[in-house]
Amino acid sequence: MDTAGYTCTCHPTEMSLPAQGHTGHEHQHGSPTTLQAGSHIHAQGSHTGSAGGQGEHAGHGEAMVADMLRRFVGSLLLTIPAVLYSPIGEAIGFTAMPPFGLGMNVFGLLLTTPVVWWGGWPFISAAWRALRRGEANMMTLIALGILVSYAYSVWATLALGSQDVFFEAAAMLTTFSLLGHWLEMRSRFATGRAVEALLRLAPATARVIRNGAEVEIPVENIVTGDTLAMRPGDRVPVDGEVVSGTSFVDESMLTGEPVPVEKTPGARVTTGTVNQNGAFQFRATAVGADTALARIVQLVQDAQASKAPAQRLADTAGKYLVFVALGSGLLAFLVWTLLGENLVFALTAAVSAIVIACPDALALATPTAITVGVGRGAQEGVLFKNASALEAAASVTTVVFDKTGTLTEGKPALTDVVPAAGLSEREVLHLAASADQPSQHPLAEAIVRGAQVQGLTVTPPDAFEAVPGRGVQAMVGGRRVLIGNRALMLQAGVSVAAAEDQAVQLASDGKTAMFVAADGQFLGLVAVADRVRESARTAVAELQALGVKAAMLTGDNERTAQAVARQLGLDTVIADVLPEQKAAQIQTLQGQGQRVAMVGDGVNDAPALAQADVGIAIGAGTDVAVETADVVLVNSNPAAVAASIRLARRVQRKIRQNLFWAAIYNVLAIPFAAGALYPTYGILLRPEWAALLMSVSTLIVTGNALLLNRGRLGYSNTG
Repeated sequence: MDTAGYTCTCHPTEMSLPAQGHTGHEHQHGSPTTLQAGSHIHAQGSHTGSAGGQGEHAGHGEAMVADMLRRFVGSLLLTIPAVLYSPIGEAIGFTAMPPFGLGMNVFGLLLTTPVVWWGGWPFISAAWRALRRGEANMMTLIALGILVSYAYSVWATLALGSQDVFFEAAAMLTTFSLLGHWLEMRSRFATGRAVEALLRLAPATARVIRNGAEVEIPVENIVTGDTLAMRPGDRVPVDGEVVSGTSFVDESMLTGEPVPVEKTPGARVTTGTVNQNGAFQFRATAVGADTALARIVQLVQDAQASKAPAQRLADTAGKYLVFVALGSGLLAFLVWTLLGENLVFALTAAVSAIVIACPDALALATPTAITVGVGRGAQEGVLFKNASALEAAASVTTVVFDKTGTLTEGKPALTDVVPAAGLSEREVLHLAASADQPSQHPLAEAIVRGAQVQGLTVTPPDAFEAVPGRGVQAMVGGRRVLIGNRALMLQAGVSVAAAEDQAVQLASDGKTAMFVAADGQFLGLVAVADRVRESARTAVAELQALGVKAAMLTGDNERTAQAVARQLGLDTVIADVLPEQKAAQIQTLQGQGQRVAMVGDGVNDAPALAQADVGIAIGAGTDVAVETADVVLVNSNPAAVAASIRLARRVQRKIRQNLFWAAIYNVLAIPFAAGALYPTYGILLRPEWAALLMSVSTLIVTGNALLLNRGRLGYSNTG
């Protein structure tokens, strides 16, 4: 099979063995689910969202899990009678003789042979490939345990006629190993299933406008520039821009925000979101692997397939442990032989030591936690691009936020209307908005929007003139209206002394205050500001609760920056910083021993995001910021920063717990399996029970990692 440049000639089941993090195994591209989903994205090239394609690849992943289950069940059905017609069966009171007059050894041979060569083939074939490369890995240990038990038993049966054979050990070792690997694959596949479900959100077909008529075509045939028609209830098939019509679109699958978003001409629509109650047409701007949905899924898959520094350490330890296991087995065999024990006894101790020392749990300690953690983050709108980012986030001590668009909404909005004595707010706002209506200035647009939100009718002025650097003057309903700064008022001879203190107070709060006058009479003040996000207050509070410092980095002046900082309770403010100086400010903090995460959304934030130990991009930000960052907050919620650190710390704890368990287990298990307790207590562990204990250690590590799915990350998944 050759999938998107990834060439593999092995059996599907062999691919489904624990590739991610398994020392020495030839597949290091992640779990089966990760490989398949990633292959689909690349192989399609121009399309990622085909329901049929996704079903095929998801189905292939399920088929690999099912194949491992079939091997386990088939082996189990043969292993049960093999155990019953063995010394173990006799020990538990099963005294029946094998059918057809066969001897116990011959019957064991007939039952165990298909278990070994069919059920155990994934382990044997993987071990053979590793041997051809001059490597020894966990597959080597499992295969060696199976084959030594089986080969000795065949030789003893055919050549010696001995009753002391290990057929039941070979069968149980194979069956328990299959069970452990199936359970591991199943848990990994379940983690990746949520990612696959994201891709399946895109419909299989779409209605495209061709020659003035709607034509339904497969989504993979859509190209950039096509015009598509949307009806109520349709899922958006590709990313695009609305060209006609109006509707509301449910974008909760990406943003977590339950309120549908209004879409008018010029608005962007995203793959997988659901049209609610209107009809509209949009132009495709991104298809296939270029869509926002496909990029999100790719980020998750890449992260789950990547290796954290802790995993590389575990891999190195695992390689040495393989040789420790082989050496322990050989040493046990030699020691018991020299002490005068018979061949069967020495061989039992050797095989048990090799099997129980299999560093399966050690190799799984990190990748299972990483895989589950990345998947959990994706469910909460936090995308880690790689395992290193997840690990680095756990050690962050300072989070630096860009102000505009991150802590604030990123666009000015009307905040205050202060009328002069005897006037109403609505009267002042009506005149100010009407005078500003023709202006393209962002502050003027904010005033007009504010008036419209309050239900006021904005009257287009009869005459309009912009006064550069000062404001505007216009004729509204026969009145000469001025709106602008103090200089404009002084130029027109309007006294604003009564409002000076109020204007200073508004400015100290980080707001831009503008004076309003009509026919030479002062009417009042209107103020505009880039409003602080409500979620930003939560973000700062949650970070401080975690013991993480929160700082703000902005190009705005010190007064405006301090006003925002007071609202948020920030620890540190760095203002008046040019875009090219932001990375240097991050470097300064790092030089003070801080582990810094930078949160931003703009092109000018990209150098700082790259310089930081962890770069975090607001999902609604620019492509440059998103591409540069290590972590992406899909829902543009700053509160998710604390959630990402909290999740990273939980993953780090799970990794440490797993590594500790795996290391302690092997330290204690090897001498026990080698027969260290036999001289004192007469206990010798048989290979089949060593296999069971090895599988139990793997399940403990996997189960501990899956506990990451419990509970919430502690923030509201809305912006």
